[in-house]
Amino acid sequence: MMNLLLKRGVMALLVIVAAAHSAFAEVRINIRGGRAEPLPIAISDFMSKGDLGPQISAVIAADLRRSGLFAPIDKAAFIEKISNPDQQPRFDDWKAINAQALVTGRVTQEGDGRLRAEFRLWDTFGATQMTGQQFFTQPENWRRVAHIIADAIYKQITGEDGYFDTRVVFVSESGPKNARKRQLAIMDQDGFNVRTLTNANDIVLTPRFSPSKQEITYMSFENNQPRVYLLQLETGQREMVGNFPGMTFSPRFSPDGQRVIMSLQQEGNANIYTMDLRSRTTTRLTSTAAIDTSPSYSPDGSRIVFESDRGGKQQLYVMGADGSGQTRISFGDGAYSTPVWSPRGDLIAFTKQSGGKFSIGVMKPDGSGERILTTGFHNEGPTWAPNGRVLMFFREAAGAGGPQLYSIDLTGYNEQVIKTPAYASDPAWSPLME
Repeated sequence: MMNLLLKRGVMALLVIVAAAHSAFAEVRINIRGGRAEPLPIAISDFMSKGDLGPQISAVIAADLRRSGLFAPIDKAAFIEKISNPDQQPRFDDWKAINAQALVTGRVTQEGDGRLRAEFRLWDTFGATQMTGQQFFTQPENWRRVAHIIADAIYKQITGEDGYFDTRVVFVSESGPKNARKRQLAIMDQDGFNVRTLTNANDIVLTPRFSPSKQEITYMSFENNQPRVYLLQLETGQREMVGNFPGMTFSPRFSPDGQRVIMSLQQEGNANIYTMDLRSRTTTRLTSTAAIDTSPSYSPDGSRIVFESDRGGKQQLYVMGADGSGQTRISFGDGAYSTPVWSPRGDLIAFTKQSGGKFSIGVMKPDGSGERILTTGFHNEGPTWAPNGRVLMFFREAAGAGGPQLYSIDLTGYNEQVIKTPAYASDPAWSPLME
């Protein structure tokens, strides 16, 4: 038994994990070998007073379905009606509808007002429980509990971390195209719980999450001056990183969160600099007469990918963290931009412009294995889920009023729109919440 207290005091978790049995080895999704057939899974309505139990079940089902790896079975097909989630289910009833796995649970309210949410994951063909956990939280955090449960199911069956208990910061856009207002906003990864972080009076660009805490860096043209800011999401405290001469582009954190890397434009060219957030000292990494921008660190912090037009058009380059060994890695037709290194370190995502269209693709860090995942009129700005299996980006269709957010997995087959109240662009995915 393990008692976990989340750092922000949002939620206290009590986790009880049942011992795994070898019989459930058959309930596995191999996601390393490319496209996987979605696993049929039954998610019963959690027992509760009122609608909260079924609502939590619905969020879990939606998370798993959206991953493309699970196929939640229509509840109308259920033979057994779960009335006691502590009891072993009638496995034959679930095998009859080809449910490879079954989720049961309940939601109750403690005497102190907290919610207690518990679930069990069953291997129906192995006739055994795979895992069971329970969580205590305040009632307003019920959606987050559902995401945490979905992550636990995802990890148990795939063997890899999930990505549902995460948030996405983005630029929310409103108003006519010739007078568009832009402000920072944040939401859960499924598009719910949207709230704005800045007012609409100043242009904001390129929000990016810290990999080590719930903090973002972004650009703002406050008073028509380009500045880089840090924003603490939980406290709302804002701090200016620097007020640099000329234009500043694409600030992004180092993997340890101790530095910000960015592109500074001076006298018609732009070069890449890092700033130590403790000492506020800057170090120049590139020195060309070209435009070097959109830097992104590898997960171990040893290398940086960036875009540069030093060869005549935008291409991708990789260099050491100290600026050494600058090497071009993209050689296909068209122009490459907005590179971002996968949290797994195995791939670099990018935007590619070719033939009048924009594509989102991935390649290995040496430039090999380039694959286009999706192509459209205007696709741009990929960002990785923390498990390195899913990308989010923004798309604007021809004749559309504004951009929308989309997600797609590495197979290129599971593309979905992420609905937001207003137009949305430039998403950045958070790490898993703590």
